[in-house]
Amino acid sequence: MSIQQKVPVTILTGFLGSGKTTLLNRILSEEHGKRIAVIENEYGEVGIDQGLVINADEEVFEMSNGCICCTVRGDLIRVLGNLMKRRDKFDYVLVETTGLADPGPVAQTFFMDDEIRDEFSLDGIVTLVDAAHIDQQIGRSDESSEQVAFADVLVLNKTDLVSTESLNTLEMRLRDMNRMARVIRSKQADVSVDTVLNLNAFDLDEVLKRRPTFLEPEYPFEWTGVFKVDPGRYEVSLDEGPDPTMSIVVISDQGTDESSLKEGAETSVRLYAEPALSLAPNSIIPIEKHVTLQLQSSGRKSFIVEATKKGTIGMFTQHTAEEFDIKVRRLERPTEDAPENQNETSAVSIDTERVWVAEHEHDDEVGTFAIERSGNVDPEKMNAWMGQLLAEKGVDIFRTKGFISYEGESRRIVFQGVHMLFTAQPDQEWGNEPRRNQLVFIGRNLDEEEMRRGFDQCLI
Repeated sequence: MSIQQKVPVTILTGFLGSGKTTLLNRILSEEHGKRIAVIENEYGEVGIDQGLVINADEEVFEMSNGCICCTVRGDLIRVLGNLMKRRDKFDYVLVETTGLADPGPVAQTFFMDDEIRDEFSLDGIVTLVDAAHIDQQIGRSDESSEQVAFADVLVLNKTDLVSTESLNTLEMRLRDMNRMARVIRSKQADVSVDTVLNLNAFDLDEVLKRRPTFLEPEYPFEWTGVFKVDPGRYEVSLDEGPDPTMSIVVISDQGTDESSLKEGAETSVRLYAEPALSLAPNSIIPIEKHVTLQLQSSGRKSFIVEATKKGTIGMFTQHTAEEFDIKVRRLERPTEDAPENQNETSAVSIDTERVWVAEHEHDDEVGTFAIERSGNVDPEKMNAWMGQLLAEKGVDIFRTKGFISYEGESRRIVFQGVHMLFTAQPDQEWGNEPRRNQLVFIGRNLDEEEMRRGFDQCLI
């Protein structure tokens, strides 16, 4: 496919509450003649943002991940692949990342995967900056700094909430962090579409100058072990380790040279993006499937790998073999002369192993949780509870968002907050849809149980 025929892609990023969804809605509602497919990435198990996007029916595709930096490439490849099956329905793609994401791995996808590179071109990265909160966010989050550094366009949003002097100081700081980006000031993301789409602005050479390791991928697994096998069954056993579960992908005919290991790693990235099959002890693991072994109870756990021919198998594991004392043994087949050999095993040594080291560290203090309840909420109790919560914990609550059902109100109430700032306003009619309350909190060191109890006291 020629370059002219590639589908342009804009990555829309920015820290939590900076106004990404507001800008996205502005783009979707304007008359620009483009048919835009939207890919949303949500942090956590419950997706809220799709419900906040106008016309969010067939054109919005959602990804949900834990560590966005590790898993996004495989998930994004899967969604883009599905999009290409309906190529006649769109001519532009917008990817809205979670506010906790480094945009680097998202951008990386459009250069590292051959199929994606042939079909799509990265047009630019647009980063929204919350003028009222960016100072404390940059000070506490590497991701917000990366979002600024990667931007082709910086939209300095919520300018009505700070003084002109503060804006000028902030803009100088942003320009020091990224002198190549264009800076646009806005209120409520009121920028024209032509300032954020069809930029033809992403320059891979410039990115490589700033970050030479840009094309070195990060993976959702830490270790690969390659074992030479004959036809037969092999027991893989694990001790308990630092995580109550272990995710694993097993690939047959895995090569041992560097090129083959990276090829297997890229295959595993796609497989890790698929939902994991929960594996009971002593189960036979399906080849080239993403499985999770539960390790909560004491004692060694094991599963079976079946090799159909002489060759190799490669295991791509979430954690290193050393952490879980992974061992592989061949289960000897019984014979007519020695049927008792069924339970005999012989150890299989590792032929080749590789440790994949991520360049980032996860912030274990940052987390997300959702509250989902049926019924109606007392508005006065809700406002009092939320006011007290934000006064006491607002600094550590990066983002709040969701829908609530007020007694006597026919419309759902959309609420959104960033730190201590909080808004709630009527949205669309509930109609025949069951009334429910769905809240998502993202922050640091949040007391989930206490917050659930507080919300439950607001219910009628």
